Amino acid sequence: MTGTPTIPTWYKDPTADEAMADGHTAIWRHMIGLMPEIDLSGRDVLDYGCNQGGFLRLLYAVRPFRRGLGIDIAEASVARAEALSSTMPLHFRVGSGIAGLQAQFDLAFSHEVIYLLPDIATHAREMFAALRPGSVYYAVTGCHTGNALWPQWRELVAERTNTVVQDRSVTEYATAFAAAGFAVSGRKLGFDGFVPFKPGGWMPRFEDALDYVTPTKVLFRLVR
Repeated sequence: MTGTPTIPTWYKDPTADEAMADGHTAIWRHMIGLMPEIDLSGRDVLDYGCNQGGFLRLLYAVRPFRRGLGIDIAEASVARAEALSSTMPLHFRVGSGIAGLQAQFDLAFSHEVIYLLPDIATHAREMFAALRPGSVYYAVTGCHTGNALWPQWRELVAERTNTVVQDRSVTEYATAFAAAGFAVSGRKLGFDGFVPFKPGGWMPRFEDALDYVTPTKVLFRLVR
């Protein structure tokens, strides 16, 4: 992430990174279903904070695109992404900045990444520059100060992961992207599938898990 040093894996327990894609797949499918962009065959796609590349592989299977690049600060996760994606037009790199990627992409995505960025303004400007005119960046997060569980989650992230979180409201995110030049819109993610019950997970109550993917999690649509 912009201004963020590389790490070996996102979770301190490296086996947890392996399970992350399984936990996110239903949400990713829902995100893709909300996109008005259907034919991606001539488009180049960026996944910012790609972890092990699961989202790009899913998107390519559902709506094939021309070329995909995944970027992540977790070195072992990027290596795993490369190994799992060798038969697809996907490439991956370790790092945080995208300043050198000028007008190279037609679609960009990040899922639960922007809350980790120490400098959201720089990220917004770099992403704006990386996109071609008329392109779209979809950024998803439920990690914002409007989340009732945020004080507890900040402690859990510090305890379980190799990352450092930032405190921002939904409005602060929107303001930073607008200042970079994006036309900003958004919606509640409104996940309409079944949410699995996971004792000992991030949610203290099952009610919290149900609320997180419906009113709390936000999907920004940012048009260059």
